[in-house]
Amino acid sequence: MNNKPVRVRFAPSPTGPLHAGGVRTALYNYLFARQQGGQMLLRIEDTDQNRYVPGAEAYILEALEWLGIGIDEGPQQGGPHAPYRQSERKEMYREYAERLVQEGKAYYAFDTPEQLDDMRKRLEAAKVAAVQYNAITRTEMTNSLTLSAEETKARLESGDPYVIRMKIQPKEDVRFNDLIRGWVVVHSSQIDDKVLLKSDGMPTYHLANIVDDHLMGITHVIRGEEWLPSAPLHVLLYRYLGWESTMPQFAHLPLLLKPDGNGKLSKRDADLGGFPIFPLEWTDPNTGEKARGFREEGYLPGATANFLALLGWNAGTEQEIFSMDELVASFSFDRVHKAGARFDIQKANWFNQQYLKQLDDAAIIEELKPLYDAKGITVNQDQLTQIVHLLKDRVHFIKEIVSESLFLFAAPEEYDQDVVIKKWNEEAVNAIGAFKDALAGFNGTFVAHDIKEVLSATMESAGIKMGKIMQALRLAVTGAGAGPDLMIIMEILGKGEVVSRLETALSRLSAQIRLA
Repeated sequence: MNNKPVRVRFAPSPTGPLHAGGVRTALYNYLFARQQGGQMLLRIEDTDQNRYVPGAEAYILEALEWLGIGIDEGPQQGGPHAPYRQSERKEMYREYAERLVQEGKAYYAFDTPEQLDDMRKRLEAAKVAAVQYNAITRTEMTNSLTLSAEETKARLESGDPYVIRMKIQPKEDVRFNDLIRGWVVVHSSQIDDKVLLKSDGMPTYHLANIVDDHLMGITHVIRGEEWLPSAPLHVLLYRYLGWESTMPQFAHLPLLLKPDGNGKLSKRDADLGGFPIFPLEWTDPNTGEKARGFREEGYLPGATANFLALLGWNAGTEQEIFSMDELVASFSFDRVHKAGARFDIQKANWFNQQYLKQLDDAAIIEELKPLYDAKGITVNQDQLTQIVHLLKDRVHFIKEIVSESLFLFAAPEEYDQDVVIKKWNEEAVNAIGAFKDALAGFNGTFVAHDIKEVLSATMESAGIKMGKIMQALRLAVTGAGAGPDLMIIMEILGKGEVVSRLETALSRLSAQIRLA
């Protein structure tokens, strides 16, 4: 392991919203850096200008900030290795590509798209298993290995389009020790002569990635499993550039899988399942299409980070709820799984519920005020406090407190007919009528404890067990047969409203039964 101070990087491309898999990659980088007392860099890999999407970089920055993933160096923060956008480092990459050409480790390729297409067709017709531009096929193509030095120079001077390709040596084993997967060995015959510098002068991911990681002193490259096939090529690049002794350690994270475990999680899966896979809502600047975001759907940032951290990693204990500091203290690569992690949105909901229970009531109230305002409902501070106390432990999201409390602001127009049929009988009518009268004459403080005392005394006097009429009483007050603490509900409603609702229920529902 490198003895240098730990330096990691999260290097997304600004091509759209940040997928949950990318968020988890950023999170694992952050946890490891903080645990090791190291630094985390953000580098924007925008070398593919054709795929650049306006607003995507700002989205990435906002998403990381929302989740509490702190960046030490990056486009916003600056740092000693600025600039942190690859498009602003363009000339730097050419220098290294040209150096590889001069050292015989890369070459100029002048092949036209038509020539490349003809090569593919020839190889496919010959039933070649892997169609590659490699040590064999490059001998038949138009490049500085098949052209004379004079012809190559003439083409360069005349401005002929070209790319710079890496010259892969045949019959060579490429080895590296992945922190998650152990030793990986790939034969160089399986690696093609990748383009390092494109015809527009922009580097490919492979070259820019290696040059930047080296120059920025990156000690650990923590990224998704989809980059594992490229890792041997990157190891060779470090070797060809003479940087093998300072090559970072690799850790390739497992895929995030669909909820059923079959295949990689995609936006389409999220759309079909009606759940988010992006941290923030995203509006496509070209189509106007919106994609759900965890934040806008009501997930708390700590709950979202906790959920994502446990997709592919566990602490080896029964603990599931972790603060960010606890995640930092517990994280280790030896507990990261090799197999893909199933994306279970119900588990995400559970995490949000647990975090909501721990959230300060005052913070919840601040979130609730505009939600009630949007529905045209006026609620005072005391009512909000009571409502939060009533419903906080019963919901998964703050917004559900509003939907679950609407019965407090309007008497029921309908009643659960299953409960009416099962529980609304002569005994219930008599008991609720007696309770209504008792409440009407009650002059004490209308709080849950005293309301229960009045109910208990009334039922005892009538010779009726409370348990037999509680569901019918709830039905009369709320219209439903189940819900939160009924005594607190009545306290929030107030005496006048409760008496009124009981009178209405007795009038409406008694017509549905035949009293003996």
